[in-house]
Amino acid sequence: MQAVILAAGKSTRTYPLTLTKPKPLLKVANKAILEHNLEAIKDTAEEIIIVAGYKKDMLEEFILKNYPKLKIKFVEQQEQLGTGNAVSILKNHIKDRFILLMGDNIYLKKDIDEIIKHKYSILVTKVKNPELFGVVIEKNNILIDIIEKPKKFISNLVSCALFSLDKNIFNFLEKPKKSKRGEYELTDAIKEISRSDKVYCIKTNSCFQISYPWDLLSADQELRKSSKIKDFWDTKNPKDFFVNRNIIGKNSKIYGNVKNSSIGNNCIIKGNIKNSIIMDNAIIDKNSIIENSVIGENVYFKGTIFAKNNVYSIVKDKKIKIKRLGAIIADNVKAENVTIDAGCKIWPNKRIKGIIKNDIN
Repeated sequence: MQAVILAAGKSTRTYPLTLTKPKPLLKVANKAILEHNLEAIKDTAEEIIIVAGYKKDMLEEFILKNYPKLKIKFVEQQEQLGTGNAVSILKNHIKDRFILLMGDNIYLKKDIDEIIKHKYSILVTKVKNPELFGVVIEKNNILIDIIEKPKKFISNLVSCALFSLDKNIFNFLEKPKKSKRGEYELTDAIKEISRSDKVYCIKTNSCFQISYPWDLLSADQELRKSSKIKDFWDTKNPKDFFVNRNIIGKNSKIYGNVKNSSIGNNCIIKGNIKNSIIMDNAIIDKNSIIENSVIGENVYFKGTIFAKNNVYSIVKDKKIKIKRLGAIIADNVKAENVTIDAGCKIWPNKRIKGIIKNDIN
């Protein structure tokens, strides 16, 4: 069996974090999203195909460095014309059955094992905001329909965009039609298959869909809860994992207080971190406070970020309400003596001081 990971998109909704790297390389629980997925499928798939586009060279470098022994090949999607188009370019690469997963979601091995029990299947889960996803209509666990981002409530069951398929899918991708979003949708082909064959709906509680930067925080929290101590532990104080559920990266030095957070590799933490992700090579200076935030790589931070409930953030000219958030700081930012309001996003390579009340881009 083969596995296909779609990883070509620019992921503009996760700006500013994806301005410097593709979304599959963003870290959750101190592992790249791509790394989580490769670990989930490597024992099942004899060959892995990664469809890449945006910052393809960074993905190739990551694979070469971290997975040199896995049988992985890259196929380039030159234009990001949707998931249907991304799959259609693989016609000459697919032998028969394959697993299809999105490179910007995180899947668990137990769900991979369940979907491959059927010739055709789709992983589904219940969410509180189904209007943001492809809503699934099923009967007795058999797919009836998929409706992309409906304006009216239909169901709270949505697609996790993880599929068990075979090369028959290409018969339904030969004459695609663009959706209202101007893309070629894979779900249209899946619905066509369901008219003649059973497509099983496999339900899960462990689907981590990373649509916005703050989705990293909720996924990080859940993955740390389920992590094995042998995989993630602070070598300086292994009991810390059980007390505060922290994951501390290699060569990081903790002088301050860290609670319920992931700290990347080669970090220096002198301040107070809570419910946050601090990525590699970051320095959080003395007396700093960071809550419910994502801090990018190579960031120097001295200041405060207090989280608030029901915060709004502007994404692609739309106001998005977040249950609780501090701030999002992209790579290579230097922040000295700052107070950053909840909901703010700071673009890469910025130098900031003082009180920050709005996005800096």
